[in-house]
Amino acid sequence: MTFLKSATAALVLGCALAAHAADGLVVVKSPHSTADTASRLVAAVQARGLKLFARIDHAAGAATIGTTLRPTEVFIFGNPQGGTPLLECAQTAGIDLPLKALVWQDDKGQVWFGYNDPAWMAARHGASRCAVVPNLAKALAGLAAAATAP
Repeated sequence: MTFLKSATAALVLGCALAAHAADGLVVVKSPHSTADTASRLVAAVQARGLKLFARIDHAAGAATIGTTLRPTEVFIFGNPQGGTPLLECAQTAGIDLPLKALVWQDDKGQVWFGYNDPAWMAARHGASRCAVVPNLAKALAGLAAAATAP
């Protein structure tokens, strides 16, 4: 009976965590509002000398068709020094570059920061052994930490 209770608890916990995870998506809880998390991300991107190519506000887009969407923004950023080595390993990685981050608020009001795991991206393109992958992972983890640090 104890095993059954433990297995059930693990299944429930796993489902709860899966609600905020998708294949290859790294998700970090933010103690800040979506606006503050977004501002912190932009500041971190700029401080690291990266270029912010685009900022897409999905909630604003939804409003143009009369629909309400919780705050949801995509940030597209990077630089040739970081992305080009991955493209040299696999040009198809260009579909996943420049790098992206998503800041959103869930239905409970919790704010999240998500990004594609560079190891997952590299594997997707057959470039798992690409030397730049750990650097990209470190850079994205650093941006996530900067955006979500208390």
